[in-house]
Parts: sequence; C-alpha cells; structure tokens
Amino acid sequence: MNGNGAMAFDVEYARWLEEHNRQTNELRTAINSHAGDIELRTIVDNFVTQFNDIFRLKAIAAKADSCQILSGMWKTPAERCFMWIGGFRPSELFKLLLSQLEPLVEQQMDIYSFQQSCQQAEEALSQGMDALQQSVSETLANGSPSSSGSPGNVANNMGQITMAMGKLGTLEGFLLQADNLRQRTLEVMLQILTTRQSARALLAISDYFSRLRELGSLWPSRPRE
Repeated sequence: MNGNGAMAFDVEYARWLEEHNRQTNELRTAINSHAGDIELRTIVDNFVTQFNDIFRLKAIAAKADSCQILSGMWKTPAERCFMWIGGFRPSELFKLLLSQLEPLVEQQMDIYSFQQSCQQAEEALSQGMDALQQSVSETLANGSPSSSGSPGNVANNMGQITMAMGKLGTLEGFLLQADNLRQRTLEVMLQILTTRQSARALLAISDYFSRLRELGSLWPSRPRE
C-alpha cells in the first residue's frame, strides 16, 4: 500500500466487505436452521477471523496515510458522521447487544464492569485526540504573519509546519489504540457469551453496520422539500 495506501485500501475494503457479507449470510442461515454448537462455533470463529482482517488492513494503510484512514474516506459521508477515531465506538456494541442478550446468567455479569472500563478507555483516547488537535493548532498559530496580505512565506513557516507534521505523525498511534480497543471489546464479549449468544451478537453487529451503509448510500437521493 506504499504511495497509494488509501486507494489500495478502498480496493481491499471492497473485497473484505464482499466476503464479510457472504459469511454474514452463512451465519444467519446457521442460526435460523438451529445448527449445533460445534458447527456454530466453527462459523463464529471464522466470522471473527474475517472480521478482524479489517483491522489488519487499516493498520497497513495507516502507515501510508493515517489521516485518510482516520477520516474514513472509504465510507459514505453519512457513515462518517458516526465514526470515532477511524471506526465505531466500542461502547456502542454494549448498547446494541445487551438489550438483545439479557437476561444474562450470574457468570456473565463481568460484561458490565468491562463496559465501564471500555468507556473510560474511550474517554482517555478522546481526550488525547483533543489535546493533539489543540497542540497542532497552537503550533500553526505561531507561524510568521504575512505582510503582503497573501499566505505567509512557506520558508519562514517551515519550522512550525515541520513541528505540526511531527505531531500529526502520532495519529497512527491513536488509530491503532482505538482499533485495539475495538478488537479487545469484541474479544471479551465473545469470551463471556455462549456460542449461540455470540452468533446472535455477531449477526446483530453485522446487520447494524449493513443498515448504516444502506443509510449512507440512500442519503444523497433522499426526498427534499
């Protein structure tokens, strides 16, 4: 993905999404046909492996251009409205799933304490991103003013621009941390849930994002008064 990382990611994402849709259909069929736990476990494990591939692809593309991946340029504008540091908010998974999976047995109550720690980790990353944006803005604000009314001389401001670029380089780290939190959240939830609950949870997640993509594709052609 060197050089044209974002463009290459678009192609890889399209391939990933095609396979993801195929596996979603396979998972739906298994649930509806009341497949046995052994068969269902295999389908769930394959689904999770394929789902995690998107994080690997994003990590590779982020090395080429973390800004492109962070801004979600492979998604529709409507989808990007719901993004958090290059993807979905991990805490949204709890809101999406718990209402469907309750009541949980006593041994599964750890999911609530993990929900709290997940929200705390989200807040810490959000604060870090806010601090980074503030730092970059302050660095650029210290550039040399132009006396001619045109943009400041690039040579005079190169020091500030170089410093700002260095700070923006840390975006890749934020993206990787956010993706790690997303992966970790999914992993812990699936460890707590039974095989059949995990299958239902994964299907609910996939259907949610499918509806979000559909919303994004239909939004530009919405009726206007």
